Amino acid sequence: MKLITFAVPCYNSAAYMDHCIKTLLEAGDEAEIILVDDGSTDDTPAIADRYAEQYPDVVRVIHQPNGGHGEGVNQGLAHATGLYYKVVDSDDWLDVPSLHKVMAQLRTFAENPVDMVVCNYVYEHVEDNTSHTVNYRNVFPVDKVFTWEEIHKFLPSQNLLMHSVIYRSQLLRDCGLVLPKHTFYVDNIFVYQPLPQVKTIYYMNLDLYRYFIGREDQSVNEANMIKRVDQQLRVTRIMMNAVDVYALPPEQAKLRAYMLNYFSMMMAISSIFLTLDGSKEALAKRRQLWDDLKAHDGHLYRRCRFSVAEGCNLPGWLGSKISIGGYRIAQKIFKFN
Repeated sequence: MKLITFAVPCYNSAAYMDHCIKTLLEAGDEAEIILVDDGSTDDTPAIADRYAEQYPDVVRVIHQPNGGHGEGVNQGLAHATGLYYKVVDSDDWLDVPSLHKVMAQLRTFAENPVDMVVCNYVYEHVEDNTSHTVNYRNVFPVDKVFTWEEIHKFLPSQNLLMHSVIYRSQLLRDCGLVLPKHTFYVDNIFVYQPLPQVKTIYYMNLDLYRYFIGREDQSVNEANMIKRVDQQLRVTRIMMNAVDVYALPPEQAKLRAYMLNYFSMMMAISSIFLTLDGSKEALAKRRQLWDDLKAHDGHLYRRCRFSVAEGCNLPGWLGSKISIGGYRIAQKIFKFN
């Protein structure tokens, strides 16, 4: 068994995947790198095969018909032999000195693995050549094994993202995680559904993951998010049904608070992009989403009504203007797309 599996979903990634893979190779022979070629039409398949031929003990390639990012994550997990599992997008990369420290720490967990390891991640903004680090020093104890009972409050900018987590592989399988095909934004499910199964956590105050942001074809580009809002709605509804947050046990009360805030954020994102669209059809979909939430779980509905999500769901022409204005301010502060 390998110590960790890095799954790298690749779709037409020929222009930038080399940098990603070269940083992962620094993890050495204890790591497994699974390159999932998701029906690419450029040189991605050939590049992936070349790495597999050059590093046969480390790199494996899966060629599949196009199924989307989520199916790349699914197939990576299905074929993973690593004790731990981390997804790295092909246009991102890992900081090598931090990676070496993470590998050394994972080695100490070989006999008694924790469920989740968390590290910091860095936004690398291509438009203005700036970077911004998201850390969790005020939320988690540093360099010790802990449980949800020991965490502190997350700030709005401190959600756990796919970039920040390393899961124990078997935990993901045991919780039945299967991401939908042909759907963007499934990383939200990846960092939401498994959390109640996580019992032990370890946080390393290292800037491990470098998240490249600002390319026009990225899924988080605003125009793309408006165009793909139906996929955002699909993910939000899956999360709505994935976990009964109010059924979590008392020892996970702090986790419940975090998950409620995260789901409220998903309702906010879905609502604001439907508002940005502004068409009658989009506004009808926004009403339907909130009606569906109310019918599904009245308690969760009321919680979202008294959160930032409601600020993205204000009625009428003036309400839409206020919602969009608030979004623009948050966009400038947090630079999330």
